[in-house]
Amino acid sequence: MTHASQTVTTTTTRTMRAAVHRRFGPPEVVHLERVPVPVPKADELLVRVHASTVSIADHRTRSRDLPKGLWFFIPVALGVFRPRKRLLGMDIAGVVESVGGEVTGFAPGDEVIAMLGGDFGGHAEYARVPQRKAIARKPRNLDMGEAAALVFGGHTALAFLGLVPIGPGTEVLVNGASSAVGTAAVQLAAARGATVTAVCGARNVALAAELGAAHVIDYGAEDFTHVPGAYDVIVDCVGNASFDDVEHLLKPGGALLLVIADLSSMTSARRNSRRSGKLVTFTGGPVSHDDLAGLVRLAEEGRFRPVIDRTYALDDIVEAHRYVDAGHKTGNVVLRIA
Repeated sequence: MTHASQTVTTTTTRTMRAAVHRRFGPPEVVHLERVPVPVPKADELLVRVHASTVSIADHRTRSRDLPKGLWFFIPVALGVFRPRKRLLGMDIAGVVESVGGEVTGFAPGDEVIAMLGGDFGGHAEYARVPQRKAIARKPRNLDMGEAAALVFGGHTALAFLGLVPIGPGTEVLVNGASSAVGTAAVQLAAARGATVTAVCGARNVALAAELGAAHVIDYGAEDFTHVPGAYDVIVDCVGNASFDDVEHLLKPGGALLLVIADLSSMTSARRNSRRSGKLVTFTGGPVSHDDLAGLVRLAEEGRFRPVIDRTYALDDIVEAHRYVDAGHKTGNVVLRIA
């Protein structure tokens, strides 16, 4: 009796280490798991992640700690009972492992930085990056951790500063100048020739000056809304500078860029713009590959530097979240993954 031969094919799913949170809560809800490596689509890159950052966005998404009045946003954006995005991390620096058939401009082996934004996924050994996202080659003079620290603040600052003309003679005030976005906004505005006034705590006054601020206000000693001045642009990276508080500081035709805004500021933005003739906005503009590549060039020229407070290994992800939750970080908290 003969038996037909049978061929058995087995498929092994590649896995990776990732920081996962399956419920909302304190830093301890984040833990390491092995999960499947994402499979890139035709228009996506698969990047071996070397570094990311733990940002205020990760804190808010994990803890559901949103600005005042935005409770209604939680179910839609974050999830009702369980997190919609279980892997956090908005930014990455790493090496391209593979690219989809429709991807152009990048190839396996390229060292890149990328902003994942609301898709998240950076706190893992691999990340899938749609080509439509802001992607650029890593600065040659920075290591992976330093490169990752450029992305979140740099991308956000580019998105908001791109809404207004900034050049020599422009007066810019950055409230929250020691944050990830604030340190980037100070440098980008100064690089474009603006005269920058930075608002930060006493321990970061020297840093703000080093980053290019011509004037620095210690918020612990003075309320910047009561300090005489006239600005073309005010960038609020804290969320405590309402239009009513700062309107008198804005020149005619000036702009208030609300990087962080509560419900009241959001609902009144359009009305205040129309009434005053000054731009009030809580949304930034698009950031392209070329925009991010411009940031890389500034870094390579020594005109933009990442500000890193602390660096943690992926194994210490809970400690990284605890530190960000404390609310006292300066610049970025880097997460080393590879």
